Amino acid sequence: MTSFVRTGGVVVAALAASLALTACGSDDDAGKGSDAGSSATPGDGQGSAGAGTDAAALEGTWVGLTGGKNVTVSITAGKVALVADQAVCQGDVKDMGEVMLALKCTGGANDRTMGAIESNDGKKLVLSWDGGVEDTLTKAAPGKLPTDLPSLPSDLPSLPEMPEAPELPEVPSAS
Repeated sequence: MTSFVRTGGVVVAALAASLALTACGSDDDAGKGSDAGSSATPGDGQGSAGAGTDAAALEGTWVGLTGGKNVTVSITAGKVALVADQAVCQGDVKDMGEVMLALKCTGGANDRTMGAIESNDGKKLVLSWDGGVEDTLTKAAPGKLPTDLPSLPSDLPSLPEMPEAPELPEVPSAS
């Protein structure tokens, strides 16, 4: 239980990122709309000369701390999911003369909607966002959670007991 509690935030972030990636679209979206084909996907030749990074080099899950808060970015097949602080964002890897991350966020968050790749050596990714935030992230090994994240405070309050559900009357049959 202790190890789960210490990494619980990462588990939640990773699950949210995975859900966001799998909910990004459907087969009905294929080939429709003005954005069709505008995402830079691995191997499509839309890589960037800027920052020496192409879309394929961004693939995977990247984790780190910015301002003491967890940041997780997952990139798969040109789709991006980001969980940072209380924001959940999703979008695309775009080729705009250089590879950029174009996101839409929930909850009014707007400090991570357009991101430039400052550097990427395959192990460390530095993103500079239009809202002034800079994230320095480390590539997470597939199937493994990072171990260098801070633990939760030990003085968290306990949850209150749940009340018993009241007895419900039996519903008469319709026969």
